[in-house]
Amino acid sequence: MMDRDFAFGKSNFIWIGISIAFIIIGFALMSGGSSQDDVSFNPQIFSAQRIVVAPIVTMIGFILMVYSILKGDKRRGQNDDSTE
Repeated sequence: MMDRDFAFGKSNFIWIGISIAFIIIGFALMSGGSSQDDVSFNPQIFSAQRIVVAPIVTMIGFILMVYSILKGDKRRGQNDDSTE
């Protein structure tokens, strides 16, 4: 079988998927709060969900993305030593 050399391991892709889910959930929490007639003001745009929770969830997603990119693959180091 052909042994492919990917830049990331399986665990990296799992962490990337988790971080993308956090980012999507964070942006979904920020959405909404528009006015019904596009003229009047809707105070729902300043709810705690949109100005506190959603940015925190989104930032957790971005931090997890950086972690998942920088995270080393343990099996990769073992495979490199055994091929020499």
